[in-house]
Amino acid sequence: MSAGQLDTLGQEGLLSLYPERTRISVGMATCGLATGAQAVYDRLSQEIERTGCDVVLSKTGCLGFCQKEPIIDLFIPGKPRLTFVEMSPESAVEFIGAIAAGRVPTDGLLCRHDQELLLDDVFRDYCSEGEELTGVPLYTDVPFFAKQMKIALRNCGLVDPGSIEEYVARSGYSALHTVLSGTSPAELIEEVKLSGLRGRGGGGFPTGLKWEFTRRTEAEDRFIVCNADEGDPGAYMDRSILEGDPHSVIEGMIIGGYAIGASTGFIYCRTEYPLAIQRLEVALEQARLHGFLGDDIFGSGFSFDIRIREGSGAFVCGEETSLMHSIEGVSPEPGNRPPFPSESGLWEKPTNINNVETWSNIPPIALKGGKWYSAIGTEKSKGTKVFSLVGKVTNTGLVEVPMGITLREIIYDIGGGIPDDREFKAVQTGGPSGGCIPASLLDLPVDYERLAEAGSIMGSGGMVVMDEDTCIVDIAKYFLEFTNDESCGKCTSCRDGSDLMLAILTRITSGEGRPEDIDFLLELGEAVMDASQCGLGQTLPNPVLSTIKYFRDEYSAHIERAECPAHVCKPLIVYRIDPEACTGCTLCARNCSMSAIRGEPRKLHVIDTGRCTKCGVCYDVCKFNAVILE
Repeated sequence: MSAGQLDTLGQEGLLSLYPERTRISVGMATCGLATGAQAVYDRLSQEIERTGCDVVLSKTGCLGFCQKEPIIDLFIPGKPRLTFVEMSPESAVEFIGAIAAGRVPTDGLLCRHDQELLLDDVFRDYCSEGEELTGVPLYTDVPFFAKQMKIALRNCGLVDPGSIEEYVARSGYSALHTVLSGTSPAELIEEVKLSGLRGRGGGGFPTGLKWEFTRRTEAEDRFIVCNADEGDPGAYMDRSILEGDPHSVIEGMIIGGYAIGASTGFIYCRTEYPLAIQRLEVALEQARLHGFLGDDIFGSGFSFDIRIREGSGAFVCGEETSLMHSIEGVSPEPGNRPPFPSESGLWEKPTNINNVETWSNIPPIALKGGKWYSAIGTEKSKGTKVFSLVGKVTNTGLVEVPMGITLREIIYDIGGGIPDDREFKAVQTGGPSGGCIPASLLDLPVDYERLAEAGSIMGSGGMVVMDEDTCIVDIAKYFLEFTNDESCGKCTSCRDGSDLMLAILTRITSGEGRPEDIDFLLELGEAVMDASQCGLGQTLPNPVLSTIKYFRDEYSAHIERAECPAHVCKPLIVYRIDPEACTGCTLCARNCSMSAIRGEPRKLHVIDTGRCTKCGVCYDVCKFNAVILE
């Protein structure tokens, strides 16, 4: 592959992205497919054939606004790119009908994109012709997107993940060509250090330093690893990048391989991500075919290739030594550190491990420079971070924001706040190893240091929002159940400590808590953190410690008064019928599967607490607010 051939490939990609014909692209990542994108795509295809429309139909990844899936984009020559949301097979028929009639569809139209910014600061301009578009908001005016800054997600929802040409058209592999055309490994490492990029997988260790340590270790060969073993509940950042822009990760790994002197890379991806693996396999074959992987890349003398290793979904494999053991084919248990992987990793060779998001940030940094990247974010936390915003929030989805943005801006400005006018209670960051941050800290800037000070962690980027109907003690128990199941059992502190903590939380949520339980949980949590070998055990108590710190009164209510303030813990709640409000409509009795409600029509009904399973159906169906939850 030469510079001229790279340019030719990019021109082919531009013709694919912006053809002289109308183009429709459908978001076909997992989130889109789960909401019916395949049916929308199929109906669009059928209608295009039926009407004879001169339309190109293509696929793309996730734009990020998962709440509004299925999402499609419309490219009409001479008009801005248009984004449509909440599409259905029925709306697809009307959509093609409008195009066939020479009209721009309007149903489901979210916004317009007048320009597309490429990595080298070149804009792809559109012509905003047509009075019918004057009232359509710009992409940057939509609240969900207004405060986002997309670097890692720069191509997701735009390019076809199966088209290397479209990736190259978006400045893809230009960074690799630039690096191999005259940048030494030492210069490249210094540039990454200057950027301030820190590992996006949880620990936040400076990426450039990790590369430097690996490069310094004397060895005949070294390895590069991409950790795609994303296991946090509610987190799907890595999956979306791999499904929507796999070449960005591949290019980042090749650049990293050159920097540390590696000839082989591994992408360790959980087998529960079949679509991500499928698209990675296609992208790797394309990269080999065009000479971006293999021998003598760009005539530089540097050779590098990448293999995929599928993990079986063990959460502990997110820990780097466990992950390496799994790649080697041995039991995935944490190993001793030191030596660190940069000294002795895969097959005792120096190994550099970064996660998907970290690798996707490397090409922009290599192309635009470390100084550009370090100008974004805070003093110690540079650049942007991708979060999966889920839970009790109006707009769920994938967001990429500059470090230092506040929790309030993410949850309310981007996320649209809490549905049904409920009160915000807490947000859990960092996955099951993170902590719960209360409403009093909504204006906390989001970066590595401030989250740690608040008793949580950045983690890989999961952000679970909770409202007033969430029981904090039950949430702590949920995450302990998860990490307890996922513990490899090697450390006594982690294995037995988590068992004991879970038993205490279960007792508290069952109404059998003891006055000394809270202080004992604090003491036990600190002991587990101090004595555990790997990151799983060292962070396992965070949900418990942080919730006691900020919501101790809720623990006390469970223990001292046998009450669950959120009315979640079934052993602590009682349903009864208000005699003043009950009309005897019998609706509650007719919907009770346990026949636990007695009463004649137009007379007071009574709940038999002995038979009641506390399912809440009576509460939900009552039209007169006569069923009371205590």
